[in-house]
Amino acid sequence: MTLKKRVLFVCIHNSARSQMAEAFLNRLGGELFEAKSAGFEPGKMNPLVVEAMSETGYDLSANETNSVFEFFKEGKRFNYVITVCDEGAAQRCPIFPGVTHRIHWSFEDPSSFEGRHEEKLAKTRVVRDAIAAQVQEFLDGVKSKEILENAPKE
Repeated sequence: MTLKKRVLFVCIHNSARSQMAEAFLNRLGGELFEAKSAGFEPGKMNPLVVEAMSETGYDLSANETNSVFEFFKEGKRFNYVITVCDEGAAQRCPIFPGVTHRIHWSFEDPSSFEGRHEEKLAKTRVVRDAIAAQVQEFLDGVKSKEILENAPKE
């Protein structure tokens, strides 16, 4: 039995992008990974994100937001820290002890979307689908790497 690799997804408020990435990775890659998410300034779950995710079978309605600094102070260890916010915010991410890989994926913030509810929801769906695709690409890459590393040596 192999230990699951621990992944932390980080964004500003932990109310949208990092929550979506955590949900996707836990469902799609749960045999290999344990994902958590946190924010620099934890807020409240974005209702547009809850609605968009429910359309694809994910219930985030009871999710709480977490502080990246609390995780850091608690000494939590992660194999991967993946920032899903803009470049400037990603620079504020603390260095976690024992982190093997630090990755940045840039996605628009659903809390910045303007317009009528339907317009904001449509933009949130685009972000949701982009995050799902990025998580799947990450999983495919990790699985390919593990296959190569575990291949018999000649």
